[in-house]
Amino acid sequence: MNTKLAALAALFACSLAAGPALAQQCGGDFDAWKKGVADEARQAGIGQVGLAALDGARVDQKVLQRDRAQGVFSQTFTEFAGRMINSYRLKNGAANLKKYADVFAKAERDYGVPGPVIAAFWALETDFGAVQGDFSTLDALVTLAFDCRRPQLFRPQIVPLLTLIDRGDLPADVKGAWAGEIGQTQMLPADILAKGIDGDGDGHVDMRRSAPDVILTTANNLRSHGWRAGEPWMVEVTVPESLPWEQAGISMRHPLSQWSAWGVTRHDGAPLGAGPDAGLALPQGRKGPAFLVFPNYDIYLEWNQSFVYTLTAAHLAARLAGDPKFDPGHPEEGLTGESMKLLQSKLKAHGHDVGEIDGVLGAMTREAVRKEQLRLGLPADGWPTPALLANL
Repeated sequence: MNTKLAALAALFACSLAAGPALAQQCGGDFDAWKKGVADEARQAGIGQVGLAALDGARVDQKVLQRDRAQGVFSQTFTEFAGRMINSYRLKNGAANLKKYADVFAKAERDYGVPGPVIAAFWALETDFGAVQGDFSTLDALVTLAFDCRRPQLFRPQIVPLLTLIDRGDLPADVKGAWAGEIGQTQMLPADILAKGIDGDGDGHVDMRRSAPDVILTTANNLRSHGWRAGEPWMVEVTVPESLPWEQAGISMRHPLSQWSAWGVTRHDGAPLGAGPDAGLALPQGRKGPAFLVFPNYDIYLEWNQSFVYTLTAAHLAARLAGDPKFDPGHPEEGLTGESMKLLQSKLKAHGHDVGEIDGVLGAMTREAVRKEQLRLGLPADGWPTPALLANL
């Protein structure tokens, strides 16, 4: 599931604590549960159009199957980026930047977000609107909210969706992703309602068919998460073998002057110059690709919490802005599947909190790897290798 939903859980919990009790949150008799949602919608001012749409909503078993069948993401950055940053997206990204140059200019002028950043999300999410999903959005959200697995993530999206339907921005049978995202940059209904911009002046926010609406709404969404105008998001760099590797990591921020003192340069050999503090991203260890990431990179993590996805989106934006393809380097062999689970089990046995033993190289596992590398006297680049597993 797209991890942009994750932050909504805490927000919904706070709203429950602060406000009056709502109807039963999940499970039980579906018709009774839906009546409770309808009562909530009426209290929020939803009219007959939205209520009629809700009345026709049903549980979609295919949505539940997709929710429970989510696989483990195990591709490396070079594999994923190599597949996702393809000639189609580069060609059409450049064409759309030219075609909608005035709209992109307005997006940067009004919201501070450069066109290539918006175009990269547009490409990765739906190939510029070509693949927006074929699930009934209302059925999907109702299904996932009624299901007691994670109702707190989906229940808060229903009334915003009904609002968009009620005011004519969306049809009752609007389709999108199985987890409720809509439109050409796959935004959730609550975000569209709060941050939607009518870019073409037709009186509606249409994230499915209006490129100006898509571009400006996406820019406004990114700004709302804290995008800093005029600042970089990521730059490819070359790092020396003498680097203190324990200082690497996207959350370990240092002034560019310090990175320069450690011998880090832009990948073309040019000095780093001036800019905000940055962290060193080594998605496949010290021998693989290397990037300095800036505060604007954190906004990518608000969009999607996957390290590999966000680096890919950030690099695609850089490519659309004119940068060359990244240097893959010669990374050491990594761990996948059962070997990654074994590593996580060993790290846990050594007292590290790695979260769920799931075979996924997430932030907690990378940090635990870094600590064990330090303990063993190895370069602490956070990249797990068969040699590290053997040492443990």
